[in-house]
Amino acid sequence: MTGHGKPGEGIRQILGRVASGQLPPAEAEEAIQREHLAEMGWATLDLQREARRGRPEAVYCEGKTPEQIVAIATRMIEANQNVLLTRIKPADWEELLRHLPGSGRTECKAAQMMHIECKPVPRKHGLVGILAAGTSDLPVAEEAAFTAECLGSPVQRAYDVGVAGVHRLVRQADLLREARVLVAVAGMEGALPGVAAGLTRAPVIAVPTSVGYGASLRGLSALLTMINSCSPGIAVVNIDNGFGAGVLADTINEIGETKAG
Repeated sequence: MTGHGKPGEGIRQILGRVASGQLPPAEAEEAIQREHLAEMGWATLDLQREARRGRPEAVYCEGKTPEQIVAIATRMIEANQNVLLTRIKPADWEELLRHLPGSGRTECKAAQMMHIECKPVPRKHGLVGILAAGTSDLPVAEEAAFTAECLGSPVQRAYDVGVAGVHRLVRQADLLREARVLVAVAGMEGALPGVAAGLTRAPVIAVPTSVGYGASLRGLSALLTMINSCSPGIAVVNIDNGFGAGVLADTINEIGETKAG
């Protein structure tokens, strides 16, 4: 008995059906190509990214219409991929909520993100700590926190702990001691990651934000401070890139999980 490849079927399952005689090689080749990429005319989805990297492709929503976002998310759901939407424009929220499934869906408007979990995400034990210097940095901090949570990392937040009142950071001694990795988000002069790195054994991911007055240069001053920090153990991501910081934090956490196991 033969049959076409099934939506969301992995390459290993396809090859297994070839070995058992259920699927002809020519149909298997077509199914594998379909599993690898989804051509949509104006977008080409990488459906094997999760198999390669452990995390599915995320959808950056800026510059895309609601119809394009819904079409991409729907195709990923059909392929049994978890969907992570980033930088959703406020005007698009209601449209996306109307057209995307509610089952398995979580949203975070503060982070401008949405997650649709089609299959269970392995949960990790190591803690990711998210530090934000000021309240104005929260959108970027929440993007990092929500991303790490959606990828399976436990997250603890400590907000408004900037160096203008360093005692506020010192009060977070338990988090600085217990976290496997820290994300430190700051604008203005961007000093928080360097100070935090001097108080913890954990690696610190520094996220400069575009918060600040004129000479902050929309986050460039904070970026340069973080790159030039004299505290070792700091990695710096791009300005306002909370998503990238969240992915890196979860990756470090996963490696630590493997070693701990």
